[in-house]
Amino acid sequence: MTMELVLPLLQAVGALIAVLGLAWLLARLARRTGLAAAANPQGRLGLQASLPLDAKRRVMVLRVDGREVLLVAGPQGETLLGWLPPP
Repeated sequence: MTMELVLPLLQAVGALIAVLGLAWLLARLARRTGLAAAANPQGRLGLQASLPLDAKRRVMVLRVDGREVLLVAGPQGETLLGWLPPP
């Protein structure tokens, strides 16, 4: 490779690293200052547990507004098995 090809390539890679670093830094700053919400800080919906039943179906326990619900998900869709009693 000649110097005419190497220099622009290094310049482009350096610019890409600088832009990605700046985006990462701004995202961290936004999370720390509260401008961006965390992934799911104890929100209304959360996955408590998940186990595969077979190759295509899985059973899940979801937390919804402090209550737990049992679901089976598969290729045909989801089936609500019922709400679990409080512990």
